[in-house]
Amino acid sequence: MIRPWKLIHSKKIADHRIFRIFSDLKISPRTGRKHDFFVLHAPDWVNVIPITPDNQIVMVEQYRHGSNTVELEIPGGVMDPHETDPLATGLRELREETGYEGRNAQVIGKIHSNPAILNNTTHTLLVEDCELKHSVSLDQGEDLITRLVSMDDIPDLIAKGQIGHSLVVVAFYHYQLWKQGLSQNTD
Repeated sequence: MIRPWKLIHSKKIADHRIFRIFSDLKISPRTGRKHDFFVLHAPDWVNVIPITPDNQIVMVEQYRHGSNTVELEIPGGVMDPHETDPLATGLRELREETGYEGRNAQVIGKIHSNPAILNNTTHTLLVEDCELKHSVSLDQGEDLITRLVSMDDIPDLIAKGQIGHSLVVVAFYHYQLWKQGLSQNTD
């Protein structure tokens, strides 16, 4: 049976705008030996699947600095320090990044973003009947173009690698589970 490793000491070694790096000294329950691990402490993230009345997905294209690629993604972003509700954050991100608003907003899934090194969670929201209501309000570090993509095209775009952000792919998987009545209990 896999057991948790006991934390002996945790030390913050760097503090950046979007994450903090900690060095965690832990003991292996199997060997009793100490090991040092680096963990990124980051705020939770939110991804939004916004669907228009004619079954189009409101998506954004943006340049991603980590991969140096332009990615086709769903709107989303980081929960600001004062935000505690993924639903409110997702609706804010949708409005700011695309100008769209909708109805029947709900959290349909959540996942550990990368449990090997990150301590945060990514929440997936579904917003139905989305319509363009506002102009975009981009942060200084954002450069986005809004695209409407048919829901029917999503599997092919993923299969061809045109949607390559892992957390966006997970969001669409959460959507498929939701459609089958198998979505997670996200309370």
